[in-house]
Amino acid sequence: MDTVDVLIVGGGIVGLGTGMALAEARKLSVAVIETEAEVARHQTGHNSGVIHSGLYYKPGSAKARNCAAGRELMYRFCADNGIPHDRCGKLVVATDERELPALAELERRGLANGLHGVARVTAEQMREIEPHVRGVAGLRVPETGIVDYKAVARAYVNHIETAGGQVRTTTKFVGCKREPDGLTVETTAGPIRAKLLVNCAGLYSDRVARLCGVEPGVQIVPFRGEYYELKPSAEFLCKHLIYPVPDARLPFLGVHYTRMIGGGVECGPNAVLAFRREGYRFRDVNFRDLWELARSSGFWKMSRKFWWTGMGEMYRSLSRRAFWHALRRLIPEVKFADLVPAGAGVRAQAVEPSGKLVDDFFIRQADRMVHVLNAPSPAATASISIGRTVADMALKELGLPRLGPPVGGTSTHFLSEPPAA
Repeated sequence: MDTVDVLIVGGGIVGLGTGMALAEARKLSVAVIETEAEVARHQTGHNSGVIHSGLYYKPGSAKARNCAAGRELMYRFCADNGIPHDRCGKLVVATDERELPALAELERRGLANGLHGVARVTAEQMREIEPHVRGVAGLRVPETGIVDYKAVARAYVNHIETAGGQVRTTTKFVGCKREPDGLTVETTAGPIRAKLLVNCAGLYSDRVARLCGVEPGVQIVPFRGEYYELKPSAEFLCKHLIYPVPDARLPFLGVHYTRMIGGGVECGPNAVLAFRREGYRFRDVNFRDLWELARSSGFWKMSRKFWWTGMGEMYRSLSRRAFWHALRRLIPEVKFADLVPAGAGVRAQAVEPSGKLVDDFFIRQADRMVHVLNAPSPAATASISIGRTVADMALKELGLPRLGPPVGGTSTHFLSEPPAA
């Protein structure tokens, strides 16, 4: 039976960032297991590739602190490892005067979170930055960038393996049993003995926690985000990244335009309930996943609160014309014929029993275990910072010295107990 110090479940960017921190800094024997044939197949590989600035997050929150530190670590890591990236900046656009108070709040948060160069711009100044945008005011955010997170994840794998760790693909977690001197983790490739388990299973993190005998206190609800791309003839309409003012009640940023590091302009995503945890298409249905949602009181409470928003997102999912109208609010010149269907991603959104959407990172520690149960955007941006923080939690469980103060510090919510039912 194989034996390691730390076994990490999930080969997404947070699991790999944690493995890199443990393997490089403490020279522990680390193994990352991934169900798929390659790493970064799900949330990491389907996002829009944005290096977030930290504009949106509540000052003092785990997201705000880890994003601020993680953003600069990501830029440095990409430069050191030859990964193409671009600190291109973005523009947040208020399309009518009703959005101005929310825009002012974003500016306040950006300044409180230490962003450099964030500035309010007039409609005329916006058109100097993005000539085809129309709105009443905007925020210029120079520290936002773009990258290919699949390339970043592959670089993390190289660092883990160079430090003596292992990344095992096509290896699915099946269960975990506590022993007097450690854990026995059952996988489809055979059992593995470990001193500690770190759960970074994303869409399946709540199930992995339960299979480990830990009640997660949240329900993972999958939301699909669908994308279009602009035809090459229309790419001139977008020079940087162009975002709307988001709905502060929801942890989604709204349909936006993103220049991609490999070329082209991506439009989206929306946020529609997926009918399976890996439901990248509308017709993808899994009855076990639906049954779990049907039994979840938190899901129904969330649905009652946001049913109208959800219906709008569903309509936009089914109607390309509705999607187009959402994009035209930012760039009126974009034509219906300019849009080409692109890919989709599925976000693992943790929902509390109260129906509240968990907006910050949420991690539970248990005996010889660390469970990452909510790692929303900017998890990819902050993956080095978050990886170090999770690694410190793992080291604490092992009784070993920490790496040092976690980058960005800690927060009570980050280390909180599960929400009350």
